[in-house]
Amino acid sequence: MSIKRYGTEGGTGTGDQHLPFARAVEADGWLYVSGQVPMVNGELVAGNITVQAHQAIQNLLAILKEAGYGTEHVVRCGVWLDDPRDFQAFNKVFREYFGKNPPARACVVSSMVVDCKVEIDCVAYKRL
Repeated sequence: MSIKRYGTEGGTGTGDQHLPFARAVEADGWLYVSGQVPMVNGELVAGNITVQAHQAIQNLLAILKEAGYGTEHVVRCGVWLDDPRDFQAFNKVFREYFGKNPPARACVVSSMVVDCKVEIDCVAYKRL
């Protein structure tokens, strides 16, 4: 089995804290993307759920692209929302990106480790 790790060279989170995990790990065609929050250059993007959902998903898509995957390869997404009232608005944003290739998905309400409204991860597969 071959394993390739993306983003282990020193990604940072809020307060320039070094993040002790890979952005994604690829193993025999499977790509596991770590949870993405609405962060740019280590700073959270301010805004409502729509703004934050767009950024979190764009971060996820950037990692997929870096690894050579697209939305058509996404098998499953996990979504965490801070507020259950954001569910419908999040779904509208999610549909913009995954409408043509809807993956399986779980969505739960949870408090976040960082002060944001959404986090999203995914598993993708591409035959090698």
